[in-house]
Amino acid sequence: MKHTSKLPDVGTTIFSIMSGLANKHNAINLSQGFPDFGSDQKLIDLVCKAMNSGYNQYAPMAGNLALREAIAIKMDVLYNASYHPENEITVTAGATQAISTIISTFVKLNDEVIIFKPAYDSYEPGIKLNGGKVIPIQLQAPNFSIDWSAVSQKINNRTKMIIINTPHNPSGTIFSKADMSELERITKNTNIIVLSDEVYEHMIYDDEKHQSACLFPNLKSRSFVVASFCKTFHNTGWRIGYCCAPKALMKLFMQVHQYSVFCVHHPTQKGIADYMQEPKHYLELSPFYQKKRDLFLSLIKDSQFTFTPSKGTYFQVLDYSRITQEYDVDFAKRLTIESGLASIPLSVFNENNLDNNVLRFCFAKTDETLKKAAEILNHI
Repeated sequence: MKHTSKLPDVGTTIFSIMSGLANKHNAINLSQGFPDFGSDQKLIDLVCKAMNSGYNQYAPMAGNLALREAIAIKMDVLYNASYHPENEITVTAGATQAISTIISTFVKLNDEVIIFKPAYDSYEPGIKLNGGKVIPIQLQAPNFSIDWSAVSQKINNRTKMIIINTPHNPSGTIFSKADMSELERITKNTNIIVLSDEVYEHMIYDDEKHQSACLFPNLKSRSFVVASFCKTFHNTGWRIGYCCAPKALMKLFMQVHQYSVFCVHHPTQKGIADYMQEPKHYLELSPFYQKKRDLFLSLIKDSQFTFTPSKGTYFQVLDYSRITQEYDVDFAKRLTIESGLASIPLSVFNENNLDNNVLRFCFAKTDETLKKAAEILNHI
């Protein structure tokens, strides 16, 4: 028998490649976005308690009600945004499942979806799997700012969706209030759905504010806001996320969600619901990670790398153009193999593999790990 894939050009992800090299050469791994420190023992204990208390059968399809209520409270307190826990919030198997299901629900053959590159690597395959057409808008290093007039020119009657990501992975930038206002303006009086990937919402630095799509009334009415407990609570392997949207949109989402996942790990949902009763567990995240960012950058300030401090996420982009003009993938591999430090090249997320001579480093690491990584960078 002969078969072909619906994604014939997709190979091994850069994350697998770089982590594989890091393991093979015993390198410090600042490539994949996961902490090398543990989750809060209190949260682990609450999940174990939920297991021992009998939360081991199917959760409701939309998620444990106590968790959805906790999410609704959080959205109200942080953004003054009202989402009904019964029909406007769904708990998902990580943010990536939410993103995939949103795309699958709405994108049909030849529909156009605008994305901004460098882009998280699940967006484009999801669009293509559903017969949609990717309309990329390339952001330019080092600022990665958006030309909204260029966005307006790409919109037509085939535009089904615009996907945004703020704080932005991999660049570490954030959308400003002006950015979101422009997005609201150009989508007003259209049928365009906005998928707002906000998984790093609690990692915002230098007294900036997270500009969630739900802060803007017209955007909120057409948007799915996607978030992640895995990123927030330092446990990326748990794969628990959620999305919020108006009732009419969420009803359509649920028609696909019920046949792809139905529900996710129940005791973890219950444990997180109890953990969220203390808002400090997510409200104190920005200062925690800003301290790590500042430590990392202070340690490499005299290196040959140049940078603009990350405004959000737990990633820092470093420009290596004063060191070499090598293709970023080649330099990232050499840095791993010869110097023992793994990173992520940004060109793989860009249109036509545009190379800006920058690498992404994850600073969600212990201070000891960051000091060892900085020592390597200072000797490049």
